[in-house]
Amino acid sequence: MISAGDFRNGRTFEHEGNVYQIVEFQHVKPGKGAAFVRTKLKNIISGGVVEKTFRPTEKFEEAHIDRRDMQYSYNDGDLYYFMDPETYDMLPINMHEIEDAMRFVKENDICKVMSYKGKVFGVEPPTFVELMVTETEPGFKGDTATNTTKPAKLETGAVIQVPTFIDNNELIRVDTRTGEYMERVK
Repeated sequence: MISAGDFRNGRTFEHEGNVYQIVEFQHVKPGKGAAFVRTKLKNIISGGVVEKTFRPTEKFEEAHIDRRDMQYSYNDGDLYYFMDPETYDMLPINMHEIEDAMRFVKENDICKVMSYKGKVFGVEPPTFVELMVTETEPGFKGDTATNTTKPAKLETGAVIQVPTFIDNNELIRVDTRTGEYMERVK
């Protein structure tokens, strides 16, 4: 059991039949009245975000999220298949549950598959990935004075903004949390 006074970013707990992860929290002690904890919570099953306030003494059951490293194997229609590197078991996951997380993942990448009580609810891709630019317009020579960008299609099909000096068939590093270009890979 954890109390609202022990809240920290990233902790997970059960409340009213849902499982929440703390995105933000703030302990508030007004001049008059009792202290309270203001929170922003993400429902890890549905993905929705809500704001709630709690008394610091309220207690909640802690939710234990299982995060396993698994290798992305292939996509077959509406299913993504992940392989457990220890047992070689294949785990199919419905495309609609993890589609956003798979934008920057290519075959054989290691991802963290997250589950709660055996039910898979999400996939965490590697923080940084190296991907090939497959389609972008050519840049103009000498156009480096400003931070101008252009759209570029990557080998996974995702489209991101890259600097104008990036050309087709270049390997770049991408931050999967923000979807931003980081640097060229040499």
